Amino acid sequence: MTFGIVATGHALGEPTPVMAAAPGYVEDLRTVRGWGYRTFHRAETGVGLTDLAVRAGQDVLARTGTPAAEVDLIVLAMSDIAEYLYWDAAASVQARLEAHRAEAVLVNQACGGGVTAFDTVAGRFATHDDYDTALIIGANRVCEEYSNRMSANTCVNGDGAAAALVRRGAGGCRWLTTETITDGRYAGFYRLDIGGAASPFTQALAGPVRVSDPFDRLEEFFEGDVAAMFDFARMALRRNREVLERACKRAGVTPESVTRVIHLNDNLKALTDLAGELGVPIGRTNAELALDHGHLGCADQIFGLDRLLASGELVPGDLVALTSMSSGMHWSCTLLRVQPTAEELR
Repeated sequence: MTFGIVATGHALGEPTPVMAAAPGYVEDLRTVRGWGYRTFHRAETGVGLTDLAVRAGQDVLARTGTPAAEVDLIVLAMSDIAEYLYWDAAASVQARLEAHRAEAVLVNQACGGGVTAFDTVAGRFATHDDYDTALIIGANRVCEEYSNRMSANTCVNGDGAAAALVRRGAGGCRWLTTETITDGRYAGFYRLDIGGAASPFTQALAGPVRVSDPFDRLEEFFEGDVAAMFDFARMALRRNREVLERACKRAGVTPESVTRVIHLNDNLKALTDLAGELGVPIGRTNAELALDHGHLGCADQIFGLDRLLASGELVPGDLVALTSMSSGMHWSCTLLRVQPTAEELR
């Protein structure tokens, strides 16, 4: 069973200079400046996660001239809170795209969802012989009532969605495999402690509870054990290499043959460290795209692929690794092989 990406598309919030907006989010600008981001995308008031997802889906369907009625499967990955709770955002996107015969699946594993969504498609294609066309959408819309764009993690977080239309036995980027490592010991590291069934929101709260600073979370989670914090950071970096190696082994290729690594749109130091761990030049990562667009949650990898394909930086034969680290914690890698066009085969 094989499938590949026929086309990609995207929908982004308004481009916003990072340092012009930063005083509205943080008092000390040095950390944000040191991350190296130049621009991020911020959606207009009233534009939700599913709005961006629908726009990205419409974009890729229009690019290919594919009627929504031909789509058999929609996988929506999201990395923030959708417009409503107790609500299936994937089903809403299916209806708004008018892909009424498509099965809708929701993937909600933070920044890795757009990478693992390929495995979801592979599974559905393997068990449903009549599924030929699928739409993968990764979407992110920061809920600013709960999360500060510039202090919730070590990224400048933005709003956007990216979509990939895939077909069985076709596509310009052929899926090879997806691999994920999960370590549930750290499941509580990123959680928002108020608002769930264990501790619901109440009227007694003075205001919305916000995601705390990552360094405060690290301090609390490891109870001030500095050595444990450093061990965690080293482990988290190392597992990006381990999941890439596992994916390469499963696909029957070598890590050295990977042409391009498209990671989450992390800050410059983090991507530099990643490149060093993987043994690739920083120029073979998505560093420049990350600094130009900010972190788009689980849309990063498909968006990066979209931009690199559009610019001609990926050529037939290239082996591309979509990689991510996400809360849970999970480390994921999807391998794709760029295929020659019909004209190039003549």
